[in-house]
Amino acid sequence: MAEHPYRALDATHFWSRSVAPIAFHEMDPMVTAPFSVSATDRVATIGSCFAQHLSRFLVRSGLHYFVTEEGASDLSSEERERRNYGTFSARFGNVYTVRQARQLFERAYGQWDASVEEIWSREGVLVDALRPMVEPGGFPDEEALLLDREHHLGAVRRLFEESDVLVFTLGLTEGWRNRESGLVLPVVPGASGGDFSHERYEFVNFRVHEVIEDLIAFIELVRSVNPDLRFILTVSPVPLIATYSDEHVLSATTYSKSVLRVAASEAVAHLPMVAYLPSYELITNAATAGRYYADDLRSVTDEGVAHAMRVFAQHFLEGVADVSVAEFSEGVRREIAHVAAIICDEEVLES
Repeated sequence: MAEHPYRALDATHFWSRSVAPIAFHEMDPMVTAPFSVSATDRVATIGSCFAQHLSRFLVRSGLHYFVTEEGASDLSSEERERRNYGTFSARFGNVYTVRQARQLFERAYGQWDASVEEIWSREGVLVDALRPMVEPGGFPDEEALLLDREHHLGAVRRLFEESDVLVFTLGLTEGWRNRESGLVLPVVPGASGGDFSHERYEFVNFRVHEVIEDLIAFIELVRSVNPDLRFILTVSPVPLIATYSDEHVLSATTYSKSVLRVAASEAVAHLPMVAYLPSYELITNAATAGRYYADDLRSVTDEGVAHAMRVFAQHFLEGVADVSVAEFSEGVRREIAHVAAIICDEEVLES
């Protein structure tokens, strides 16, 4: 037979050798990582609900999970957890869209007029519209809210400037924004506070060119204050809980995840020291036959999270030898059992 370039490729390039014969729980679609993560690296996370799985793995694995907003020293561990200190690297809540992340940087560095940042009311208290779930009891008055927001944005600046690695989980392309200011919100007004008005707010479903532009801009903005920062991008495998588009929620989910996956590849291709962790592929690939989802076909099981974390550990962590799937997965499941539930702003859409 004539020679051709595919003959020189290894098994990872062929479905029949690296997917079809591999047990679903042993799948590893990551070929190589462009950098490693050491125990001394300050690793921060940002993004959708799925990002919290990774942050909790970092805490339990002995890595330096970098948190810049830990709350007052006199808070009990229970109160600290209830008020979401440590749930996120800073108390920015769920950052579902890439535009939110870009605007978070711009707000933290004074590129937005603070007067456009909304304050909502909810059951007699005030909530920060850009992170409505981080303070469950709300704020008693505007002064307390503004003081906490100022402290929060200071913590965000420290996070961007002092992290060694930032893991960004891309979650959604859909969102709601203020028509006048362009500020993108984590949840539709009226669901977690505030009042909805079509005159004031508009639905947006970001297109692929917008997401690519926002993602590259966000990485470059953060590197303008921290040039050596390494990025790990991943796409959340959690389907949309609801869509406001004209499509079926299944089709809307496919669109959203496809756009985010393309944007991640574009960032990896065009920027140095940006890696992609294939959490989405690990959870959703055909070999799993849905076994990494709970009965709602949306929530990722502990086994699925453990698989993603094992691949992360084997490719990124220094000094991690190959461990058995069963051993690693059982260890992660035990740790997951000790932490609180994942916090997701979008769950209010079901109520």
